[in-house]
Amino acid sequence: MSVHIDIAGLRPEGVAFVPSPLAELCMALHALSEPGHHPGVQGWVTGVTAALDPRLADRMCEAEFLWRTTFSDLFLPYAGIPGGALPGATLAEELDQLDKLTDEQFVDAAMEFTSPMPCYGEGPGTLADPAQRRRALELAAARGPRQARFSALLLSDPPGIRAWLRQFLRDCEEAFFAEAWSRLRHRLTADARHKSDLLHRRGLAEALAAVSPAITLDETAAEIRIDKLNVGRTATADGALLLIPTSFGWPHLSVLYRPGWQPVLHYPVGSPELAAPPSVEQLALRMTALSHPVRMRICRNLAGSACTTGELARAHGMTAPEISRHLGVLKKAGLITTRRRGRYVQHQLDIAVVARLGSDFLEGILR
Repeated sequence: MSVHIDIAGLRPEGVAFVPSPLAELCMALHALSEPGHHPGVQGWVTGVTAALDPRLADRMCEAEFLWRTTFSDLFLPYAGIPGGALPGATLAEELDQLDKLTDEQFVDAAMEFTSPMPCYGEGPGTLADPAQRRRALELAAARGPRQARFSALLLSDPPGIRAWLRQFLRDCEEAFFAEAWSRLRHRLTADARHKSDLLHRRGLAEALAAVSPAITLDETAAEIRIDKLNVGRTATADGALLLIPTSFGWPHLSVLYRPGWQPVLHYPVGSPELAAPPSVEQLALRMTALSHPVRMRICRNLAGSACTTGELARAHGMTAPEISRHLGVLKKAGLITTRRRGRYVQHQLDIAVVARLGSDFLEGILR
């Protein structure tokens, strides 16, 4: 399973390594919402959480599904601007780029959070298609009351939600991100400069290899392949490819492959040390549970967000009883947790347990 980027016609000057303050703010919000994904920044998370204004914390919860379970494409707005664009030097510049997206682009990108396994399609978007609107609201309701409320407002008043999000992000910058960005931007700029030098001196293959061993270049097929537990395909139709370094984002290697948008690779810089592995008995039980390829793919789904049995069954083309048997094995191994949300029972991967299995597996499922 992998994501493929067709780079036929891509020239070296069309490849750009550039830091993005808006993308880094998204990963900072993600780390605050899911600190278990980012053991290396838990001290920062604890400090920010303790000092956070309660009103801002409440607003953060209102739309956390935009960054908690998926990295919304809204945080890479330059990729959606017709003709392509580079990230801005400041958060204010990138918020201006976000304003340049059409309402249709904004709504379709924001609606990814209604399902843990988003599927990008061609044709009319959610805002223009009544059937898609109804389906989006049904999916949002299944995810929870906050998703349902936010989706209804998003579909009825896109300008209002856009203004709300812009002000929220500016408030986050003032509260905690400006200080973090002042520390991180130099490191990210240096990494982008180093990768750009590799590109110019040694070519695209070596530059991509320096980004991540999960990225390979097939020069014969004119294709970049990103080894991930999901499937996607896109092309550098406008002759450009963006690579955005992130410090908060380890171990997530994200790929934007939305139709009509410029491809973007959002890659982690550095990695923290993880905790020691579990006991031999626990390790044997858990590795046995993970030896089945379907259960490994289920772990990928459950690492991103809590899912119901029905959602997993639809995603994998299996029956609910088949999925339930796999979930039973994972639960017996202590790898997943369950909780009831109204009439739905949701399952989620225990990231803290998975982290103790080792960084290779953790990086693989969160990539």
